[in-house]
Amino acid sequence: MSTTEEKTSAGGLGVPEHDYNEFLIEPVLSHANKMDELREMFPAFWNTSAPGFWALTRMDNIREALQHPDIFSSRSVIPLEPDPPYKWIPEMLDPPEHTKWRQFLSPLFTPNAINVMESKVRSRCVELIEPLVGRGGCDFMKDFAWRYPTTIFMELMGLPLEDLEQFLEWERDILHLSVEQDPDRSKAYAAMIAVQGYFDKLIEVRRNDRRDDLLSRSIDWTIDGKPVPHDDLLSFCLLMFMAGLDTVSIQLSYSWYHLATHPEDRARINAEPEIIPAAIEELLRFYSFVPTGRKITRDVEFAGCPMKAGQMVHLYTPAACRDPRAFPDADKVIIDREVNGHIAFGAGPHRCLGSHLARRELKVAFEEWHKRIPNYRLDPSVPVLEHGAMIGIDALSLLWD
Repeated sequence: MSTTEEKTSAGGLGVPEHDYNEFLIEPVLSHANKMDELREMFPAFWNTSAPGFWALTRMDNIREALQHPDIFSSRSVIPLEPDPPYKWIPEMLDPPEHTKWRQFLSPLFTPNAINVMESKVRSRCVELIEPLVGRGGCDFMKDFAWRYPTTIFMELMGLPLEDLEQFLEWERDILHLSVEQDPDRSKAYAAMIAVQGYFDKLIEVRRNDRRDDLLSRSIDWTIDGKPVPHDDLLSFCLLMFMAGLDTVSIQLSYSWYHLATHPEDRARINAEPEIIPAAIEELLRFYSFVPTGRKITRDVEFAGCPMKAGQMVHLYTPAACRDPRAFPDADKVIIDREVNGHIAFGAGPHRCLGSHLARRELKVAFEEWHKRIPNYRLDPSVPVLEHGAMIGIDALSLLWD
């Protein structure tokens, strides 16, 4: 991060300006730590990186922005792409259209629906852990974190598990490449097109061979009495693909990184498994990793900044979840924190639809892993690096006796 100073910025408007490149591959926690620094300097600033965009850093402003889609639109969610050549449905929709899609999906992700799925989730988790126990170590991402929630999602959607490796490759190209690796986003766009092409063929198969899966159900959805357009179905499948393959995997990586480096917290998980739900919420808070973008719909004065219609704003959720104005001892992981109003799953109409499933997958992983591998540590010979944007660890090498 460059030296910080107050500058005349955004067309001479006299608001804070800073150059923060969010897309670098750096040592673990570098991005969250930088966002923490920026939060304490500026509640909001103009990020001069790339085309330039606003950034919000504190809980109160970010929560308020997420609850006002009439001003902060989701039709673009990546600040470097104010006019993206794709549409992730329903993430990149605003009410009332967004609301109609949520009505399709909400019954599938209720707590009761997740209870029905738990036996499959648990058996899949155990199936992946058991072969690792006697190995004395693993690449946690490659051997467990990428595969566990991903295969559950694939079964939910009705996708063949033999295509897992191809899915993981597409996921990496879409969400995990640095600016240096994909400067014009051509690899990301190519992977999105490939994913949609895959689903295009599978939807045609499902039209003639319906099954008890989400993809088969989606074919029959209607909005305002009309079938959902085929292109919108493909955009929906693309979003489900990205959400299902990435988010829980990343949260698992940060949770196990923390427990591998904080033996006192790991000891409590082993000795007091009843605190696992609270521990999950605290690790979600402290290691929140999904900043999100919004497109400004009209000129507005917000957080002291004269924002203009058409500009982008990035909401630094990781900084908000570690904001000392919102949480006592915000810079510490308190494994049994009782009151935890984090926004790791977002807020407002776009709050994560899959949060109940994510929490259940995490809870099962905590329980089943620590029954079998209670003590583990980082392999000191392998650095822990994270990619930027939607922050995440790419490899986590663990050892145990």
